[in-house]
Amino acid sequence: MARNRDNVSIAEALPLSFQHVVAMIVGCITVPIVVSGAAGLSESQRILMIQASLICAGIAILVQSFSIKGIIGSNLPVIVGSGFAFISTMTSIVNRLDISYLFGAQMIGALVGMGFALLYKKIKFLFAPVVKASVVMTIGISLYKTAMNYMAGGAGNADYGSMANWALAFFTLIITLVYSHWGKGVLRQASTLFGLLTGYIVSLILGVVSFDALNGQPLFQLVTPFTFGIKFSSSAIVPMAVVFIISAVQDIGQFEATAISVYDRDATDKELTGGIIGNNVGSFLGSIFGGPPNATAGQNVGLVSQTQVTDKKVFYLSSLIVIIIGLFPKLSAIFLTIPYPVLGGATVTVFSSISMTGTKMLAEDGLTKRNMAIAGLSITMGIGVLFLPDAFSGFPEAIANIISNEIVLTATLAIILNLVLPKETE
Repeated sequence: MARNRDNVSIAEALPLSFQHVVAMIVGCITVPIVVSGAAGLSESQRILMIQASLICAGIAILVQSFSIKGIIGSNLPVIVGSGFAFISTMTSIVNRLDISYLFGAQMIGALVGMGFALLYKKIKFLFAPVVKASVVMTIGISLYKTAMNYMAGGAGNADYGSMANWALAFFTLIITLVYSHWGKGVLRQASTLFGLLTGYIVSLILGVVSFDALNGQPLFQLVTPFTFGIKFSSSAIVPMAVVFIISAVQDIGQFEATAISVYDRDATDKELTGGIIGNNVGSFLGSIFGGPPNATAGQNVGLVSQTQVTDKKVFYLSSLIVIIIGLFPKLSAIFLTIPYPVLGGATVTVFSSISMTGTKMLAEDGLTKRNMAIAGLSITMGIGVLFLPDAFSGFPEAIANIISNEIVLTATLAIILNLVLPKETE
């Protein structure tokens, strides 16, 4: 049996809670920073989006811990943050449409995610490992441009592409890799955050940090419903719904890993269904208040596995800390002072790890001729539309907008190929 600790003192729980917050907070700030930047939001709007991201993630952590009537929430020791897998689709939507369409798509996507949880047993055959691997690889590859733009200084900035920006980005990247591969304990678990902090300190010394974002921000501020509006378009809803389904499948893996590592057993169907619904409750709230979709934080699953602490006090405190940070705009605004090269240098490892996760999933399923054909064709077509966004310009606009999304195209082709190509014999 795993020697999990389900009863620790407050004195023990508090540092463990801060450790969880340190590990998950990068996602909660990076996703809204990238998406709000792509949408061209004002600094005050960007801060609101960061606030909503933190508050909704904090609520989702509580939901997972409470497990409302055994239906909403997994009742497993998990931490929830913003999902990196959604970034490429979210930026694609805000680049084509008003940001209000993003939150409309997120609202429907969250409902689709809940429905998927209830129907998972019946439709999971559609999401074979090769399909999931192909989509995850496409999501990761589609984020490379974002990472490179940030490392170069942020597209549109006067010093974009300067040697100084690249020097700062590579310094941050190298430090992050050092923490990740040679660090110990929380330094290694939260290497992205500590790499970002180190790059930020160097930026302060170099005098390249601007604190303009803090000017005029209130000390305390509640997020309000529909600040960014909400509209609906099929061209935004379909790709977002696909990513919600893929994210749900990934969440299942995180819940399984948690149950095995701390309880020496598989996660129950009730835990899996409740967990997916719990994360999507947070995502649904995000569509109302302006926060990005939620996903189970994998790095925190690693922390739970390492510490073996499952006491609910740790997760209640983690939730409280995250929500408190989200309620104070001055604290949220500090994240907007991070120079783009530092943000890019610290997070490029996260973005690259997504596609490598897909590669690992494919390898574990077997690099057979059939799998290589499915993954190769679907990824090639999906990534191809990133380079040729007008490739389907001769189609009706409503259809073109949907199939021109790399995630939708990859998922659709992978599912079809997996169903029609003959199975290989031993």
